[in-house]
Amino acid sequence: MKGKLITLEGIDGCGKSTITARLNSNPKFSEFIFTREPTTGWIGEAVNRAIHSDTDDLAELLLFTADHAEHISKLIVPTLESGKNVISDRYSGSRYAYQAVTLKGRFADPLRWIQGIHEGWTIVPDLTILFDIDPEIAVERCGNRGAQTKFEKTDFLREVRSNYLRLAKEDPERFLVIGTDRPVDIVEKDVLDAIFSLTGILQE
Repeated sequence: MKGKLITLEGIDGCGKSTITARLNSNPKFSEFIFTREPTTGWIGEAVNRAIHSDTDDLAELLLFTADHAEHISKLIVPTLESGKNVISDRYSGSRYAYQAVTLKGRFADPLRWIQGIHEGWTIVPDLTILFDIDPEIAVERCGNRGAQTKFEKTDFLREVRSNYLRLAKEDPERFLVIGTDRPVDIVEKDVLDAIFSLTGILQE
């Protein structure tokens, strides 16, 4: 039996990293494989260099996509085929939502164009949990944690959020939208309920 692919998505400052850390330290997920995009491999390092430099937006997207392809080939597919479950902190949804904003004006519908170059080889998650929050609150959180990236701007994140919600509306059976302007324990419970339901892990 193949494992399940669960992806965690959301704008910067949505609280996703906090929940990911909690899941990673939960004994019930000791057999899960935790990963992230961009990856920590050399292509992922190139992505991070592009993010922090004046790289052409299309070139940046293609670096993200190359990292995704390597991630799928070397980790996602082998792990799922071994029967283990995978939780990825960011995945293709981030690319669709974020790079569709950076490429706005370059393509008629950049989100759909980016989805198109993934068709036929990407692995569609079994569950995508979208952490949803007001961009103004998110940017305030980003500011509190130190230096901000070029993505951590209110107007930019507002468009990213709109793209995420569009993705969720187009695929409601796969997406679970969770509001993160609530206490973290409540948010975590909603996430746990969704993952337990998908994987069949029994709650105590």
